[in-house]
Parts: sequence; C-alpha cells; structure tokens
Amino acid sequence: MTRIFCNYGDRNQKNEYILNKSQSYGDAPTKVRKTDHYKKEYIQSFVEKWDELIDWEARQKGEGKFFLTELKKRNKHKILDVATGTGYHSVALMKNGFEVRSADGSPEMLAKAFENGKNAGQILTTIQADWRWLNRDVHSRFDAAICLGNSFTHLFSENDRRKALAEFYSALKHDGILIIDHRNYDAILDNQDFTTKHTYYYAGDNVKAAPEHVDNGLARFRYEFPDESVYHLNMFPLREQYVRKLLKEVGFQKITTYGDFQETHKTDKPDFFIHIAEKSYNQ
Repeated sequence: MTRIFCNYGDRNQKNEYILNKSQSYGDAPTKVRKTDHYKKEYIQSFVEKWDELIDWEARQKGEGKFFLTELKKRNKHKILDVATGTGYHSVALMKNGFEVRSADGSPEMLAKAFENGKNAGQILTTIQADWRWLNRDVHSRFDAAICLGNSFTHLFSENDRRKALAEFYSALKHDGILIIDHRNYDAILDNQDFTTKHTYYYAGDNVKAAPEHVDNGLARFRYEFPDESVYHLNMFPLREQYVRKLLKEVGFQKITTYGDFQETHKTDKPDFFIHIAEKSYNQ
C-alpha cells in the first residue's frame, strides 16, 4: 500500500487515504457482500481505466439529451450528483448551465472527477460523502439528485438502501426529484444466456464487462481491458419492481421508469432501468 495526500475541489483540507495496489476479495470472492467493500474495489489503477470502460463520447451518443431534457422540463437547476464517479454527468450538466455539487464515497473517484472537470474547462465542487450519512456532509437542498451508473447496487443490505434513499429524499427541496438507474438485473437473474448490448453504458472499444457469478444476493462482474488487465465489482442485483417499491415506501409520490431512455420497454429487454421519482404530492 502507498500513503498519499489529495486535495479535492474547493475543500481546503488534505485528505489522507490508503491507495491499494490491487483489489482485495480474499479467498472467497463470491462471499464478499458488504456495502463498505467498494472502498477496496475502486483502487487507483481501476479508476484510471474507468473512462476507458465508460467512453464519454460513446455514452453521450447513447444517452443523447435524455437527462438534460428531463431536468429542464421540470425546471430543475440545482443538482446533486451523489455518485459522480469520474465526473461524466457533473461535467455534462455544468456545460449546459446547471449548478452542480458532485459527491462520491471514493476519494480516488473524486480526484479523477476533479481532474476530468478541469480538462473539460469546469471546476467541480466535490464532496466526499457516504450516502447513508449524506446530509452530514451536504447541507444544501437541491432541485434534483442523480444517482447514475449502476451505483446504487453497491449497497448490500436493505437497511443501507432505505437509509440512503431517505438521505436522498431529505437532500431534496419539497418538489425535488431523484433520478436513479441500475442494470436490468431481472434479465440477468432470469436468463442464463443473458448478453448485454453495450449500447448505452460500458461502451468502450475492446472492453469486456460481463457477469462472472450471479445469484439472488450477488452479481459479480468481470471487466477486461485491451492491456489484459482484469478487475471485478461485487454488486447487489436490484430488481426493477423492488426499487420502485423502495422509492414509494421512502416517500416519493410518483415514479416513472424508463428502459434505455424509453418509457415503453415492453417489446425489448433494456440494459438499464432509469427511475425518475418525484417528491411532490400528487392528488
């Protein structure tokens, strides 16, 4: 391990953290099912390759103006990106005039996001925060919160998921919205021959992202890169209706679900589901 110091955005303090040189899953990788383990997964070498996996240009073509359109038509301007990762959505929103705060639990991701923002001509305001105690570190109220890139699947216990959603809910203004996405785990769990189109997410050239092990409590994904390096992520397989149920029970009044950016997805199995949950009460 290497001990290093980083300074993120407008935070006038240096954060000391341990930089792992390799992912650590122990002797039984499929037994690792704890929320806090993401800290050992997003090691520096994996983070440095993340944009190779995502491919910002390909992702922009796939998403189009979906998020911009949905936020603008609801008059949402002040946005909290709770899982900024390497900053793709934060940068895209800022370039289109939105006021954005960029949060993530991984200091490595925040450092990369800030670097990407500078390279794109944007200075990100970054916040290192655990979702379960989000409002301890985030003190403003927002028109919208976004939790994208399959990030919510890093929470392995129902208590953690409910606590995080409650924190998202609290961070929103009275008429705020939450936009949250996740892989189509229904298709992965129910179809042994599942394949992904890689049209919208993980669209990098010659990068492979596929499930290595799947059961009702774990989806372990393997990521292979052109230089033959291999990384893994252990995630909880969220079913579409389960997420909708949680959002309702936390207090969101109306949930609209899209499949690969289309509200109607009955005739094809999407790679991803996107939920737009509205906080305001609708009679």
